[in-house]
Amino acid sequence: MAGVCVGIAGFGYLATRDMVGSVLFAFALLAVVHYKLKLYTGTAGFIRKDEVGYMLQVLAGNILGCLAVALLTRVSAMDLQGAAQAVLEGRLGIGPFRGGILSVGCGFIMTTAVTFARKGSYLPLLFGVPLFIVCGFPHCVADAFYYLAAPLDFWVANFVDILIFYFAIVLGNFVGCNFYRWIIGSNPE
Repeated sequence: MAGVCVGIAGFGYLATRDMVGSVLFAFALLAVVHYKLKLYTGTAGFIRKDEVGYMLQVLAGNILGCLAVALLTRVSAMDLQGAAQAVLEGRLGIGPFRGGILSVGCGFIMTTAVTFARKGSYLPLLFGVPLFIVCGFPHCVADAFYYLAAPLDFWVANFVDILIFYFAIVLGNFVGCNFYRWIIGSNPE
């Protein structure tokens, strides 16, 4: 369900591709936190070493949820597939190394926002999501939606580059989500 929430928010973002879309994207994280859904970037900063397999299951479930919503872009009157392709062309244009480094910022922001929300303060959820979008920090679940919403011929033509880039941002998000633990030595809570 977390992937569905992100997909719906991504759908809205692709429809606008502006600051309004960035702010509306916060719907996804608000819904995820309210319903206590499992989102990769909301989970990665709080797992124990023995839960890495679980975290990968969460990511796979998020991707499946994104796929369910991405299929709706195929029937929309709006050019959401073209908008998704434009987002991905920009992502692939920076390369996997830079994308992975930038995605650390997204993981850091998401763990911060979720930490605040778990303590009853939801404002960072509203600011954190637009912040990572405006900064161009890739989010592996949102990007999964964009990949799945892009035209099939774009996917086929860029398959290897997409996989390499995606692996880099999943890893970068994980690093950002765990930055607190590695620096402070404990969970951010």
